[in-house]
Amino acid sequence: MAPGQSPSLQMPSFLHGLYPEVHRKTRTEGLRCGEQYRKDGSFPPPRELLEVPPGEVVVAHDVVDFQRERPVWRLHLISRVMEGLYEALDWQSPIPVRDAYEEFCRETAWGALYFAISPTAPKSAERTALRLQAVLRFWEPLQSARYLFSSPRAALTLEELMRASCDWAMDAWCPEGEDSVRARLESAAARMARATREDSIEAILREMPRALVHARDLKHRDVVGDPLLLRERLAALDPRAFDRVSGACTSDVLALLYAWDRQLGKH
Repeated sequence: MAPGQSPSLQMPSFLHGLYPEVHRKTRTEGLRCGEQYRKDGSFPPPRELLEVPPGEVVVAHDVVDFQRERPVWRLHLISRVMEGLYEALDWQSPIPVRDAYEEFCRETAWGALYFAISPTAPKSAERTALRLQAVLRFWEPLQSARYLFSSPRAALTLEELMRASCDWAMDAWCPEGEDSVRARLESAAARMARATREDSIEAILREMPRALVHARDLKHRDVVGDPLLLRERLAALDPRAFDRVSGACTSDVLALLYAWDRQLGKH
């Protein structure tokens, strides 16, 4: 545990309550953050942090947030904070604001976890390394809770949650050699942080078979799935386009496959 870090998981009070209540409180928090950001480019800390009792369930994905009449922790509604933030700033320059808010949140256990497991773009190698490293810094307090993510009936441990949300990162960047989820995440994050373009290409190629399983309606599967052609196309991407896919996230790889498949259909 990092020096000065709380041994227990603490989360902002605006993330706890009935669904309508948290929906309202998170937007209000976003507006408050936007007002301060407009003044001096910083974000205020949450007004109140509450300790999450050991073993208590945190709802970490909106697809499993069915029991909206129950007062629970709703981590996934940080997305509403961000909407309120953008609203306060009249939706001007949302990408730099999003990046600044993420950097602010990664210094907290709750924010680090949210950005590591959410489908929020971008998922470059550099950005994913920062997200995973942030979660690893808060590993002990985050372990104390249980999480609903992929099923409303299965409360996951932190290890199970990270496997469910970030298995692509472990498979692409640490395919062998480590046993525990934590050790694999540490290795994956370290490799992403120092990755060259060639390292990212190799990681994307390792992730390609998984992407192809999900890409069931490709019209030119044999062509777009050819490793030599894939390597050529990846090498030809401009720096900005390559950075967006450099983390080898399955959804980003899928998007590339479909884009190339459409291009082939035009010839």
